[in-house]
Amino acid sequence: METQTTQGLARVKEICQDRPRRAMELRDQGKKVMGYLCIYPVVEIMTALDLVPYRIFGDMRETVTKADKYLPSVVCPFLRSLLDLGLKGKYDFLDGVTFAHTCDVGAQFAGNWKINIRTPFSHFVDIPHTTHEGARDYHKGLLMDYKKAMESYFGITISSERLKKAIEMHNQQRSLVRDLYDLKKPDPPLISGAETLQVLVAIMSLPVEEGNTLLMAVIEEVKDRKDGPVKKSSRLLVWGSIIDDPALLEMIESFDANVVMDDTCVGSRAFFTDVALTEDPLDGLADHYLVDIKCPRTYQESAHGEMKIDYMADLRNRFDYLGDYVRDYKVDGVILQALRYCDAHGYEVPGIKDYLESLGLQSIYIEHNYTEAAFGPLRTRVQGFLEIID
Repeated sequence: METQTTQGLARVKEICQDRPRRAMELRDQGKKVMGYLCIYPVVEIMTALDLVPYRIFGDMRETVTKADKYLPSVVCPFLRSLLDLGLKGKYDFLDGVTFAHTCDVGAQFAGNWKINIRTPFSHFVDIPHTTHEGARDYHKGLLMDYKKAMESYFGITISSERLKKAIEMHNQQRSLVRDLYDLKKPDPPLISGAETLQVLVAIMSLPVEEGNTLLMAVIEEVKDRKDGPVKKSSRLLVWGSIIDDPALLEMIESFDANVVMDDTCVGSRAFFTDVALTEDPLDGLADHYLVDIKCPRTYQESAHGEMKIDYMADLRNRFDYLGDYVRDYKVDGVILQALRYCDAHGYEVPGIKDYLESLGLQSIYIEHNYTEAAFGPLRTRVQGFLEIID
């Protein structure tokens, strides 16, 4: 294995500047690389097979030229960018790819990729959109099918012990990410929102053990450095759809504000709850990926299973975890953001705004089309919001 001469945040920047490089180095050493879309494909199964889990992203700086033939301009710009990169051969190094039913467009995207890009192995997990007992049982069955498909293709049987070991390694990563986020609680935070995002993008490009080593190095460096973020007037939480590039957070933090917490799928969402170590590890995995992850693509049932409950009680059941973030990270205001045409997140905005208002917290909703140029017009709105909450 190549000896890494850089550590901590310098290594993070190195990886983010050329994400495929490390994966291709590992592939040259005999490893297989499994791409996955969003946070719902079970990375523990990939790790148990000694694959490199590699989260696939788009590129907001590259003009979409090939995907227009397959996806109209009135659908998710992130998925259009991702398909465009695939059609241009940017993901030809993948040995396989796993998709999940994140939304209806995402489900159709999986078939589009399979037909037009033809990665050697592909699998689609049709995850339920509710969390009741029947949905959990169904989800476990889907994970059993996924495990069998992976075992058959790669020629390796995953024992319960091997899967439990993978769960433990990924739980360690979740714990380390929470330790990293703890460094955002002081005022000023010890690490910026943009830096945090880059760290998470980096570890989503590496085998779990290598990612854990990198996280430990970053945490130690950040604790000791003297040139971290400065104290600013506002401490913000950013919620919403995918942010895989630091440009939006850098724009927000260029004002008198620090992004001290997030609830996005390349942020805290995948890391703030561990997978339970159950006798059958698929039970813990099925429950975690369907119930624990708080994403608008899954409707969180009433805590009491009632068909009708009070509106505010429903909001508290669905969004009280955000109230915990507001308290623990001393948040002054919330920026709700979503990609254009992301209905799953857009439909949640009125309810979240009502919930935040019940906490006495102001928020603003912004949309963007997954291009760096889109952030320019948003600067005035963000700046005006910060003047209101100061």
